[in-house]
Amino acid sequence: MSSRNILFLKTTSRSMAILGIFQRDADKHTVLSSGQVVPDSARCIQCGICTYNCPVGIDVRAHAWRGEPVVHSQCLTCGECVARCPRGVLRFEQTDLFAKGKP
Repeated sequence: MSSRNILFLKTTSRSMAILGIFQRDADKHTVLSSGQVVPDSARCIQCGICTYNCPVGIDVRAHAWRGEPVVHSQCLTCGECVARCPRGVLRFEQTDLFAKGKP
């Protein structure tokens, strides 16, 4: 086998392994529905467990500190941050993204 072929195989196998890891992790977390994570900033102790457990790396702790809902384009709404919060600071709130106004 030529050195070019070996280099090609090493490069593609490494890339495929990385893609496989991402695919495996993506399969573990399902998107629940349209919604957002809403914090209670008065109860947050800034431990960072929510951010550590976010599969896409959103700084949930910063949102909790400011008391702002997590409205992030990469948020899967998987609920990992809500489930892992030791103080129950975070809750998942359903939203209708396509609602045009109040009936």
